[in-house]
Amino acid sequence: MRTEQVAFYSEGSRLSGFLHRPDPSANDDDGERRLPFIVQGPGWLGLADANLYQPYHQAFTAAGFAVLIFDYRGFGGSEGDRGTISPAWQLEDWRNALAYMRGREDMDPARAAIFGSGGTGGGNAVLVSGYEPAVRATISQVPVADGRDWLHRMRQEHEWIAFLASVDAERRTRAATGTGTTVHPREGIMVETPERRASAVKSDVDARIPSAVPLSAAHGILEYRPLDVAGRVRGLFVIGVADDAVTPTDHAEQLYAAAQRPKKLVLQRNTTHYAAYKQYAGEVIPMMVEWLRALVLRDDDIEIRENRAQEETVHYIGGRAAGRGKT
Repeated sequence: MRTEQVAFYSEGSRLSGFLHRPDPSANDDDGERRLPFIVQGPGWLGLADANLYQPYHQAFTAAGFAVLIFDYRGFGGSEGDRGTISPAWQLEDWRNALAYMRGREDMDPARAAIFGSGGTGGGNAVLVSGYEPAVRATISQVPVADGRDWLHRMRQEHEWIAFLASVDAERRTRAATGTGTTVHPREGIMVETPERRASAVKSDVDARIPSAVPLSAAHGILEYRPLDVAGRVRGLFVIGVADDAVTPTDHAEQLYAAAQRPKKLVLQRNTTHYAAYKQYAGEVIPMMVEWLRALVLRDDDIEIRENRAQEETVHYIGGRAAGRGKT
């Protein structure tokens, strides 16, 4: 895998990203072949250079894809208001990343795919594909389908009522004074699970993640609904975790149920949200690659897509009754 740092623009802000390419081979005609590609935006508070994503990028490039992963506005190496969490901005950034890749002479604009992992990363992948029907395949890992429901489930009912009251009061204060409140994004908006506090899965980037963000960002999450556009998405592969305490399992199931065929759902059992990344990587990542090859990569893609147009599959990994079944 060869990597270079690249930049493109989203609504006037210069965004930073990493473009991963397959290693050259004797069949590449000196690098003149246009590459199929995947665009990835990070997950909740994620950064483009997180080590967590490396096994996916290595597998995708080994399969012949280029991969662009970028930092959203205000995060990492990208310009913009630091630490501002805006799903609407992130959707624009991702669509502009797609436009950038389609405009490159070394990329095949007709062979685009989307990959998003981790909460709003998985949800954003569905949102982008809902507005970009030319995308041939979408992979959404442990996604959020409904932001309001996501934030609600993190709290006991009295905490939820108090949270909504604080968000409303902050908006009134901002309207009257022009000044708002900042909170820790993992305490004042989402609520960390004990597993997340103990996990080192993102330790390489945690120190560069904002410790204070505007409480007003909660409005964007409360209105966040990838589920509303999932019915427009074809070629969706959703990966969930059974009994997930971070992103509810039924969010993955609802996105899968709403999407058009072909579609696929994998549920990982006897694991947790963060442990699953490594525990089942050896099974899940090859499934992702196979999905991309079937819908995007092969030269006979038209015939392949027609043959798989009615595919609808649920696959369970781990625990009892593992296996494939059509629903």
